[in-house]
Amino acid sequence: MSTEHKTHDVVGVGLGPFGLGLAALAQPLADVDALFLDQAPEFRWHPGMMIEGSTIQVPFLADLVTMADPTSPYSFLAFLKATGRLYPFYVRESFYPLRAEYDAYCRWVAAQLPTLRWNRRVVAVEHDEPADTFVVRADVLGPDGTAAVQETYRARHVVLALGTRPVLPQPLRALAADVAHRPEAGPVVHSADYLPHREALAASGAVTVVGSGQSAAEVYRDLLEQVHEGGPRLDWVTRSPRFFPMEYTKLTLEMTSPEYTDHHRSLPLELRQLLAREQRGLSKGISSRLVDDIYDTLYRKSALGRHVPTTLLTDTEVVAARHDETTGEHVLTLRHAQLGRTHEHRTRAVVAATGYASAVPGLLDPVRHLVRLDELGRLDPTRDYRLDDAGRLHVMGVEEHTHGVTAPDLGFGAWRASVVLADVTGREPYPVEHRTAFQTFGLPDDAGPGPAPGAGGVAGGNGYARTDETAPEATR
Repeated sequence: MSTEHKTHDVVGVGLGPFGLGLAALAQPLADVDALFLDQAPEFRWHPGMMIEGSTIQVPFLADLVTMADPTSPYSFLAFLKATGRLYPFYVRESFYPLRAEYDAYCRWVAAQLPTLRWNRRVVAVEHDEPADTFVVRADVLGPDGTAAVQETYRARHVVLALGTRPVLPQPLRALAADVAHRPEAGPVVHSADYLPHREALAASGAVTVVGSGQSAAEVYRDLLEQVHEGGPRLDWVTRSPRFFPMEYTKLTLEMTSPEYTDHHRSLPLELRQLLAREQRGLSKGISSRLVDDIYDTLYRKSALGRHVPTTLLTDTEVVAARHDETTGEHVLTLRHAQLGRTHEHRTRAVVAATGYASAVPGLLDPVRHLVRLDELGRLDPTRDYRLDDAGRLHVMGVEEHTHGVTAPDLGFGAWRASVVLADVTGREPYPVEHRTAFQTFGLPDDAGPGPAPGAGGVAGGNGYARTDETAPEATR
């Protein structure tokens, strides 16, 4: 075992875009001694969905740092300049970077940060009460993924940026487990693993995509190019009432603001649960350009009376699934919500673009008595992303159930990192805007006296009183 005797100001766990952004913003701060750990051997962002030509759904300003520090050497524009791509990006006249380009940018930033430690799987976060510090234990992984040695780090603050994990509905989870032991069966995979299985999916002759969001649409569009009359079959099934587009109007985008986050965090748990379903179009819809592209492709392929072997089903849920050994097909039982009827659908492969979910990580077990949990046993961070009463255990990116649509939004990551760094340093190394929206969420009587956006700088009043530690639904 290797033990560090120094105490860091902060140890971060997880190096996705949010953890990496925190590391990049912490790097120039002389009064922050930071270290960041991740079990991966290097930065990789959604490698299973790096489909050629796909773009991210937020503008380039939503990079790791710009919304906190436009002068940062770790901005996307700095990356373009350093790699000779700034002028081509300018001529391209699109705010939206390619997904592969965003991944390359993050790798470029990661390569410059000396505070990152890869191949470290954190297994426990403990609290040393006499020293009043956190102890972080991490297994150092060898090339084969097994633990070679364990390292121990001490920190005054710990930030969890562990991200979310792919989720399969129970029927598809059981089917995937079954066919995993049948080498002759077609793939049943989550969209997170799409690219490694693309050839096998295409070769199966019949693929069903399950899900309604951007990932489902991208997989469907990618496979659709190979579909033609007399060729392979491709179907798309979703329980959503329609293939809904991402809402991207400007007043709607104001919901990714500090004010709306204040408002959402102040609501009762039951209402937040309801809003999570109603607000899917804000973060889980399909880009309108992709919706149009899919329709235009179907139109092109069906020209002159040609039959396109594809079906698109909405308001339809997979309620059961099994593998038919006789035919080699997967049999999905579909239930149409409006009609209340079921139907057996046969296919040879399944791609489930059924989303991601967070959970209370086991590494917190030693300090679970310090961690705020809600009535459903989920992490319950305060408005300022604190998980404990002392304000030294923080979380980033998995708080959608408490903070709303800003949680998964890449453009809000730098703002949230600024809030966390203010807690770590006791000052605002990066100015934290408290009011950015022109509209009021809730009732005008609830709003504070602060100025409108742009009228009086970033230190103006907050549109709502922070609910922070006083959230009534918070439980120990």
